[in-house]
Amino acid sequence: MFDYLLAIILGVIQGLTEFLPISSSGHLELAKYFFGDDSLPSESLLMTVTLHGATALSTVVVFRKDIAWLFRSISSTEWNDGKRFAWWIVLSMIPAALIGIFFNDALEMLFDKQIFLVACMLLVTGALLWYADNRTGMTEHMSPLKAMVTGLSQAVAILPGISRSGATIATALLLGVERERAARFSFLMVLPLIFGKMTMDVIDGAFLEEGVNLGPLMAGFVAAFGTGWLACTWMISIVKESKLKYFSIYCFVVGGAVILWYYLWH
Repeated sequence: MFDYLLAIILGVIQGLTEFLPISSSGHLELAKYFFGDDSLPSESLLMTVTLHGATALSTVVVFRKDIAWLFRSISSTEWNDGKRFAWWIVLSMIPAALIGIFFNDALEMLFDKQIFLVACMLLVTGALLWYADNRTGMTEHMSPLKAMVTGLSQAVAILPGISRSGATIATALLLGVERERAARFSFLMVLPLIFGKMTMDVIDGAFLEEGVNLGPLMAGFVAAFGTGWLACTWMISIVKESKLKYFSIYCFVVGGAVILWYYLWH
């Protein structure tokens, strides 16, 4: 029963923080630290792949019409807006893909109870959201250069505590991209990377050595999918209504509280 509860907790954390601009990796690191690694048996590679698969699937469901439009456009023999959008997504993937390929081992060291780093990066996320939310007059479309710059922010968001959705949406807003377009591009640009990473994990097969208990996996999947669907839909409205500053305050509070705890009781 404890494994089921923890799987659901992890699923809810993953589903909410994958889309809301508060850093899923940072919150999972804080959860692992304060619960203790030994008390989180569900936080395995298989569970990680399952939860990311759930949130990726929720993105596909929310943006099913956009994805269908992209596939129809790509299959066309003419150069069109869909092919242009797909090209921007490819460009945005390059920085994060290169970092993941060449610096994977170094990055893993950052995900080992580095709560002070997480707290500091949450403060950076908060500042970025606050500044971007005050940006006005965003009317422009995405472009190859803007896609690359947004992709760079996605690469930086590999750091625990930097929100991927927050960093990419804020970057696009600061580049003048219209709010709804910025949110749409942010969520679609990560899908190839998520599915690519999941495929690599499956091919690697490291999790196959673990004892597989399908019950907690399914519980975590359902929790992540449901909360991810809601959070993704909610986030689009949040960006359109200029409410990123509320998440900025949240990041400041959590980051500041963790830093205070670190210095007083660490």
